[in-house]
Amino acid sequence: MIVVTGATGGLGGATVEHLLKRIPAGRIAVSVRDTAKARHFADRGVRVRQGSYDDPAALRDSFAGAEQVLLVSGNDPAADLVGLHRTAIEAAVAASAQRILYTSQQGAVPGNPYRPSDFHIATEAILDDSGVAWTALRNGAYGPLAQVLGPWQRTGEIAQPEDGPIPYTDRTDIAEATAAILAGDRSFDGPVDLTAPTAVTFDDLAKIASDLTGRTIERVVVGDEQWIADQIEAGVPEQTARLILTWYQAARASHFAETGPALAELLGREPRTVADRLAADIAVS
Repeated sequence: MIVVTGATGGLGGATVEHLLKRIPAGRIAVSVRDTAKARHFADRGVRVRQGSYDDPAALRDSFAGAEQVLLVSGNDPAADLVGLHRTAIEAAVAASAQRILYTSQQGAVPGNPYRPSDFHIATEAILDDSGVAWTALRNGAYGPLAQVLGPWQRTGEIAQPEDGPIPYTDRTDIAEATAAILAGDRSFDGPVDLTAPTAVTFDDLAKIASDLTGRTIERVVVGDEQWIADQIEAGVPEQTARLILTWYQAARASHFAETGPALAELLGREPRTVADRLAADIAVS
């Protein structure tokens, strides 16, 4: 049996949807904080169990019978994410899971200034010491492009800090590839990068957006401190803005520049490109 955590969230939920296309529902279970939110899975034969990373006993029960456990990483910067992930890993080990998969991050290596890298690095180290086979899915940046680029369709500008090449990756593609690994199409020991095949910069994205819209979309580089001030004026807490800034700093130092073939190989096709995704965003705007 495969147990998926975070199944009421975007990545976890999409992974379960893809698993349902590959294996019988009876081989899938989800461990969720609020079981009512997973009723749509229960109605289709998926076992729905209550569990959360801050409740070790419930988590162990929710992992019972698991051959594989997918641990979707936490994302609350105020939480002790390393401690919570340790609890989840220990629960999977106690449940005699044969493999633990963890949603890590591309570039999760020492020296990366993007602060969330630290808890991914620490979690991977805990997995390595667990005594259980493990896979760290180092996913490329898969957030909505509108969130990354800002209101470019309205302003005609991509006005963000200095950046660097990033293989912006579609979340649905990552979910499908994750389901393929869980279903046994291919296994990986340790870290594996799941990224789009091409890394692009904001300059590239401005050109792509210009070609798609027939307008001239300008790339405007905003100084770091000016960008922080703009974010604060827009209502973003300064601490949050400075955390996000470390992502740009990591990008300009090429911590996200490398790409790999694994995603395309698992999908059996080329992943969605940023041009595909921008075109979809334009179509619904």
